[in-house]
Amino acid sequence: QVQLVESGGGLVQAGGSLRLSCAASGRTFYAMGWFRQAPGKEREFVAAISWSGGRTYYADSVKGRFTISRDNAKNTAYLQMNSMKSEDTAVYYCAASRMTSPQYSEYAYWGQGTQVTVSS
Repeated sequence: QVQLVESGGGLVQAGGSLRLSCAASGRTFYAMGWFRQAPGKEREFVAAISWSGGRTYYADSVKGRFTISRDNAKNTAYLQMNSMKSEDTAVYYCAASRMTSPQYSEYAYWGQGTQVTVSS
C-alpha cells in the first residue's frame, strides 16, 4: 500500500511559478506521476518519473515549462511549474505506479489532489 499527500497548490498569476510536492508513505518503490483535471475535462497526464529518477516523461503541453523530480530519501516527488498559463488551472494529482508510464490506468495509488489556479 502507498499513501500519497499533495501540497503546494494555490493561486498564481500567469507567467508565475509553483512547486507541488507529493509525500509518499508505505511501500515507496514506485514510479511517480502527476496528472491534472480541469472542470468539465478528463484527467490528463502531466509528467512521470521512474523510481531512480533516471527517466522522465512529459505531456507536450508542459514540456519545457514543468519539471518533475523526486527525493527518495524524503519519499517525496515534486512538480516544478514555471511560465504558467491559465490553461494550467486544474486539480493536480500525484500517483504511484509499478511502471513509469503516461497511462492513467497504470497507476494504482492516488493522492487527494491539490488545486492550482492561474489568473490571467
